[in-house]
This record gives sequence, C-alpha cells and structure tokens, in this order.
Amino acid sequence: MDASVAAVVGAAIGSLGGLGGAWLSVLGQGRQQRRQREAERERWRDEMRRESYNACIAGAKQLSAAWWKFSDCAWNEHSTPEDWRAAFADAHDAWTQFSTAVAAVTVAGPKPVADAADELRSAMYDLEVEGMRWFSAALHEESGRLTAHDQRFKRVAEAKREPDHAFQHAARVALGTELP
Repeated sequence: MDASVAAVVGAAIGSLGGLGGAWLSVLGQGRQQRRQREAERERWRDEMRRESYNACIAGAKQLSAAWWKFSDCAWNEHSTPEDWRAAFADAHDAWTQFSTAVAAVTVAGPKPVADAADELRSAMYDLEVEGMRWFSAALHEESGRLTAHDQRFKRVAEAKREPDHAFQHAARVALGTELP
C-alpha cells in the first residue's frame, strides 16, 4: 500500500471517528437536556403540590376557626343577630376559600392525596352544615345559646380531626417527607 492510499484511508477513518464522536456527543447532550427538563418538571410539580397542600391545610384551619368564633359569638349572652350574621359571613367566606383549595389539591394530585382532601372536604362540609343549622336556629329562636346545636357542632368538629390528619399524612408521603 503506498503512502497516498494509506493517507486517504487514515483520513477516512479519522473522519468516521470524528463523526462518530460528534454523534455520540449530540446523543449525550440530548439525554442530558431530557433529564434536565424532567428534573425541572418534577420541581415544578412538587412546588405546585406543596402550595396547594399548604393552602388546603390553612383553609381547613381558617374554616374551623371561623366556626369556633361563631360558636363563641352565639354563646355570648350580649351578642346580637347582627353579630351572628357577621360571624356566619366570615365562616361562609372561609368555606369558599377552603373549597377552592381542595379543588387545587385534586388537580395537583396524586390520587391518594386528592382522595384524602375529598374526605377532609366532606368532614368540613359537615361542620359547615351544622354551623348553618345553628345560625338559622339562633335567628329563629332569637338566641344563640342552643345546647343541642352546640353539642352537634362539637361532635362534627371532633369528627373532622381524623380526615385532617389523614390528609396531612398523605401530603407528606406525596412530597417524600414521610414514608407511606
């Protein structure tokens, strides 16, 4: 083989090696970019979930606090129907915020957290309904000091604790801060 043929063969092999290396480099870059996009998407998803879970927890606490304020107002012998209406309006506003937060959780997922949020919503709805019944009865009786309503209210307030804890547990599992 003379030198010129060897040079051409060597150049061809070198070119093929260069092309192969460039091709491998492009493939590696593509994989790295895919991994980076996946990592960014996971960070975005986790942040969205964290925000929706926090809003749901805060909304549940605010709704509960609003109904306890109504209870305190109803039992205050110096309170008036206008005081009850104001406390009722605050509780209803808190329900709206809580309900919106639960909807965000059901979108953010995953399913076990969405299911737990729905159970919490159901328990909080029972509290909302009992509070509305108490409010209506107080207006009718012209007194908020209604023992039967107070007792039912306390029962449903106690019953919401388990779904509240279950939601928080499911949220921690989904965020990877607690084992299942």
